[in-house]
Amino acid sequence: MSMSDPLGDMLTRIRNGQAVQKETIACPWSRFRESVCQVLQDEGFIRGYKMQDLEGNKKDLVIELKYVEGAPVIRELKRVSKPGRRVYTKVQDLQPFHNGLGVTVVSTPRGVMTDHSARSANVGGEVLCQVY
Repeated sequence: MSMSDPLGDMLTRIRNGQAVQKETIACPWSRFRESVCQVLQDEGFIRGYKMQDLEGNKKDLVIELKYVEGAPVIRELKRVSKPGRRVYTKVQDLQPFHNGLGVTVVSTPRGVMTDHSARSANVGGEVLCQVY
């Protein structure tokens, strides 16, 4: 059975893993998920990620969660564009999230990037999620 929202599944796994103070979580690998993890790592919300080969020519994405003094770094992780309702935005309409303390992850024609990277590259796209 195919998954209808793979990115939503990954974000939920991260949210649930941090709720129970896990060090790492695993989810099925895709290039799209890996690019979102790269953005989260660049912004300092996760410690890192790596690809793990499984049997049957399958791969897993192992994500290392990040904590500061026992509290999760990610306070809020919200999926914006969903399979039932896609949300697209122009570069002029990209507003800073939580006054610039949070990050909006956007899928653009130039790849997955943060809202401030999209503004500097002058591209809009699909608003994937918001992280604070």
